[in-house]
Amino acid sequence: MTSMLDPKTLTLLVTGATSGIGAATARRFARAGARVIAVGRRAERLADLQAEFGARVHTAVLDTRDLAATERLVAELPAPFRDFNVVFANAGLAMGLEPAYAAKVEDWDTMVATNINGMLYTVRATLPAMIARGEGHVVLTGSIAGDYAYPGANVYGASKAFVKQFALNLLADVHGSGVRVTNIEPGLTETEFSVVRFHGDQGKADNVYAGATPMSGDDIAEQVLFACSQPRHVNITRIQAMAAQQGFGPLALKRRPA
Repeated sequence: MTSMLDPKTLTLLVTGATSGIGAATARRFARAGARVIAVGRRAERLADLQAEFGARVHTAVLDTRDLAATERLVAELPAPFRDFNVVFANAGLAMGLEPAYAAKVEDWDTMVATNINGMLYTVRATLPAMIARGEGHVVLTGSIAGDYAYPGANVYGASKAFVKQFALNLLADVHGSGVRVTNIEPGLTETEFSVVRFHGDQGKADNVYAGATPMSGDDIAEQVLFACSQPRHVNITRIQAMAAQQGFGPLALKRRPA
């Protein structure tokens, strides 16, 4: 049996590394001995990561919606981190849970800019170097919302369906190059996700998880490390995970009044 990859051979670039799944993944890889390039918008949280892991981690403040800044970050990486071989394009968010006819267009714009454009810019800025080296791994953060609709998920769910389809098309583009592609698709996961969705309303966020045992950012980080530690000839193309209490509802039917 071919052995799993040693995480010490991995150099991870992870966006959205200042909270939730991104922060958990940065820490999980660093604890496993990988080098980590942690990217996010909150400098103080990046400083905490740097203090925790020292020279094993390189941090950079970045808004992935800025293509020029993303390309500059990749071009200016210090030598120990230049040959990254895992890129986790993780930065993303949901905003609002109103039906489409009542949603705020500015929330839609933010989700499209972050979940789609930011993800695309991250991949486009980092992929050529991995293609040139003939080895690498692109990991994307999708969601079960990309497969299963629920009320209020209109643009969020659509953005994650885009991520899913982009991952499939990306896999077709890199075929035979030595670069692998994985889409991580979590279900109910308790991070700052719902606080952001409800514009800072902690009570509404807490209600999302009330009476349930959701997954955590650490749970998803384990899935990312598992996919990236597979032998080079193995590509886990998709991991879809739900909290054990989560499941599917019946199809809805709106009946006419009797």
